[in-house]
Amino acid sequence: MKVLSRRSFVASGFSFAVAGICPKVSAQSFPSKPIRIIVPYAPGGGSDFVARLIGQKLLETSGFTMVVDNKPGASGLIGTDYVAKSPADGYVLLLADAAHATNPAVYPKIPYDPIKDFVPLTLVGSSPQLLVANPQFPANSLKELLAMPRDQTQKLGVGTNGLGSGPNLLYEMLKLKTGLTLVHVPYKGGAAALTDVIAGQIPLAINSIPACMPHIQARKLKALAIATKARDPRLPGVQTFAESASGIVVSSWYGFLAPAHTPPEAINKLTTAIAHVLDLPEVKSKFADAFIDPMPRGPQALSAFLDAETRQWKSVVTQTGFKMD
Repeated sequence: MKVLSRRSFVASGFSFAVAGICPKVSAQSFPSKPIRIIVPYAPGGGSDFVARLIGQKLLETSGFTMVVDNKPGASGLIGTDYVAKSPADGYVLLLADAAHATNPAVYPKIPYDPIKDFVPLTLVGSSPQLLVANPQFPANSLKELLAMPRDQTQKLGVGTNGLGSGPNLLYEMLKLKTGLTLVHVPYKGGAAALTDVIAGQIPLAINSIPACMPHIQARKLKALAIATKARDPRLPGVQTFAESASGIVVSSWYGFLAPAHTPPEAINKLTTAIAHVLDLPEVKSKFADAFIDPMPRGPQALSAFLDAETRQWKSVVTQTGFKMD
């Protein structure tokens, strides 16, 4: 049996309750019907990969029927708002990512509260951000880039996967902490930015390690810095951002949220089942192959992490005066 797609699920005749009042959930009866994992992006990305892998393993290990439902649009706002307004019965989950913390900072008005309208289940994993360059770029590290004359660096383009994205805000944080001013070049996706760096159209880009690593291994890109607390054993010669600008630790991360007021019985059962899946050797191996690193587990860990992330990006946006044009 496979994880149902949204189309096949609907075709099977199942439907979800949309009543405003949620029935009481008991640990014995939950789940009594399929559970939807809302991915607020189109199929094929990192969030979709994580949701489908975990959904399939939940089916195999716990017998839960999981439906991965992609609801893309507006940088994740549409799918996230859908979950915020769904019945709080444990049958609709959000596979949240870094945009859950950055969107409230960059958009003046969003239709939900990223903290109050959700209850945390657990973090799943994360992938650090990298500053990469064309192999012919003269600087070989962030330290060397910062040492270049500012009349030169202010003409250099740095590509990201869009205005208001995590990589864009990482650049804003770097600029805030070091005074380094580059020309921000927003793309409709990080792959296009990396392609232009490889081709020499722009010299620099910021993206996560899964997107960059194949090009680094092929020597089509070189890494100047990684946004981790300590040097990464996969790239031991690459300095951290923090070695030149303290406090810059930024990743693409994934975690599960449910609508606020979802019964504790459902949250506990889901959290336990997901933790079991994350401990499976096959899941660990596939995450490692995708450069997704483990993170602390459980509702408290996600709650604390999300609060810190949300505060951090609101502070960066406030201090830099960043605006979505």
